[in-house]
Amino acid sequence: MRRVTSTDVAKYAGVSQSAVSRAFSSHASIAPATREKILAAAAELNYRPNKIPAIMLSGKSRMIGVVIGGLSNPFYASALECLASDLQASGLQILLVHVESALTLDSAINQLMSYRIDAIVTSLAIGSKAVMRDLSNLRIPVICFNSLLTGPWISTVVSNNYQAGCSAALLLMKQGVTQPVWLAGPKKNAASRLRGKGFREGLKEESSSITSLVELRGDDTYESGYSAVASFLKQGCRPDGMFCSNDMMACGAIDALREHADLRCPDDIVLIGYDNIPQGAWRSYDLTTFDQRSDLLVQVALELLNQALIEETEPRTSTRVIDAQLIERGSTQRHL
Repeated sequence: MRRVTSTDVAKYAGVSQSAVSRAFSSHASIAPATREKILAAAAELNYRPNKIPAIMLSGKSRMIGVVIGGLSNPFYASALECLASDLQASGLQILLVHVESALTLDSAINQLMSYRIDAIVTSLAIGSKAVMRDLSNLRIPVICFNSLLTGPWISTVVSNNYQAGCSAALLLMKQGVTQPVWLAGPKKNAASRLRGKGFREGLKEESSSITSLVELRGDDTYESGYSAVASFLKQGCRPDGMFCSNDMMACGAIDALREHADLRCPDDIVLIGYDNIPQGAWRSYDLTTFDQRSDLLVQVALELLNQALIEETEPRTSTRVIDAQLIERGSTQRHL
């Protein structure tokens, strides 16, 4: 079946084709009665306007490339839903690009360059200066979450990962922890590195009695958190405090502590995660965690995006920091 065109609508309504185009443009000048007649004709013919000609003329698609990865972590799924909803409410269209790595944009560059998008928003970090230069050369606004690297056209909104690490150390020290463990994410994860740095320096500042910090490593998944802690416990170790780079690994760690050493939170060990995913609030975990406040992260990202889209010159590079909110639950509520 042949698709209905603007020419068909023009003939049916008895107007020019240019009048049809103006009727579907919110900024074009057209008599209200003429617009009403054209819209009625379009409805009768089940016509939908083709946006490609307008894109070709203006060079603007109102399309935003949204790059995602790591959706096995509920935090990213929640942030994506919030981002998509707010972008659409702003009248912007979404081009969704998925990459296997939840850490970098590298693998998405070539795909993004194939489309006429007006900007990029991503929860993934820029992994190298080479990728930063490639993104800058696109000469469109790029808004990242938790990226340490920025450059021309590139801005970032970050959770205050370092400060959260310091706060985690303070909380563990208040609970009398003497054998702390840091369960880190992948080495390339910039946010995890900052959380770990804050935790290590916070321990040094808050306690002179702790001479060493055990560092374990996972890949941000439940399974890796479970495996890292299970292997550690098999060495005969019994930690009494742990800070985990994210909630997924924290949940894995709690299950490993129960199953391999019969250690329970908070009586035997106090434990903190990061992200405030729904599973962390389940009774079996009751996990103390840091909430990145994804709604505020998205709100600030959209403010940066909208400002960049209306600027006629090269957008200013900006870094906005959002303090994480400590959510205290049973996993740290030890009564001394």
